[in-house]
Amino acid sequence: MEWTETLQKAINYMEAHLLDEINYEDVARQVNMSSYNFHRTFSFMAGMTANEYIRNRRLSLAGQELLEKNGKVIDIALKYGYDTPESFTKAFTRFHGVAPKYAKKTGTKLCLFNPLIIKISLEGGIIMDYRIEETKAQRYLALIRAFSNEHINDEVNNKVPDFWSECHNKNLVEPLRNLRPDGKKDLYGLCSPTKVGSETFDYGIGILLDQDTSMFDEDEMCKAGYRIWEVEPCTYVVFKCMGSDGNCIGEKWNQFYKEFLPQMGYESTDATDYEIYYEKGEPGMFCELWIPIKKK
Repeated sequence: MEWTETLQKAINYMEAHLLDEINYEDVARQVNMSSYNFHRTFSFMAGMTANEYIRNRRLSLAGQELLEKNGKVIDIALKYGYDTPESFTKAFTRFHGVAPKYAKKTGTKLCLFNPLIIKISLEGGIIMDYRIEETKAQRYLALIRAFSNEHINDEVNNKVPDFWSECHNKNLVEPLRNLRPDGKKDLYGLCSPTKVGSETFDYGIGILLDQDTSMFDEDEMCKAGYRIWEVEPCTYVVFKCMGSDGNCIGEKWNQFYKEFLPQMGYESTDATDYEIYYEKGEPGMFCELWIPIKKK
């Protein structure tokens, strides 16, 4: 199924079940995708997560209903999936900028969030360098933290960059780099697939464990907060992210979904994706992005 058809099917399902208790995992099952791949793909294509889309549509409709039908706040809160008037008021106020009780008054400014509409546009026409790599099973030593799925592709949220800054500021990265020889002190930003039923994904900052890595006491490193991250053999498409900051990574992910996948006969897989930050990278390159794929 082409992604435009998949996206439309997902939107149709969400619109038909806005009053039901659903989340992105339910939608993923409807379009025969893993929750991880659907969550990430939808957010890159739509500019928001599926959960955010559902939440915004519900709050938009709730505002319209309060204004036009003058319903009771508690009834509308329950209708749109909120257990208490307090939780509804908090979400409503954050979305609309006013509390529900004010939405009933004529002249109150509310926010409208319409359903997504798929439009066909011209894409491509630019050169996109890539290469395909086959990797064996690999092991990494990393500092790992769990992050909310809502932040996988959130351009506003800085929790992952803040994690990098924290690790550098607390001198937690150098013990890793010191295990590697000069010229090969590359750092990896490892991102795990989300697990069924889990609201988080793991992100790790680490080094590759291979014949060039110095011996170390694994128990002592684990006590210090470092963990082993294992990756199965996999096929990767690799992109060079050229730029001065992390924005270039998001740009490559967008190209991956909008240009690479539709044309190349591959699909993404549930495996670790990662960035490589080379100690001695080529000029102008922020990192390399490694995305797991398989032939359709």
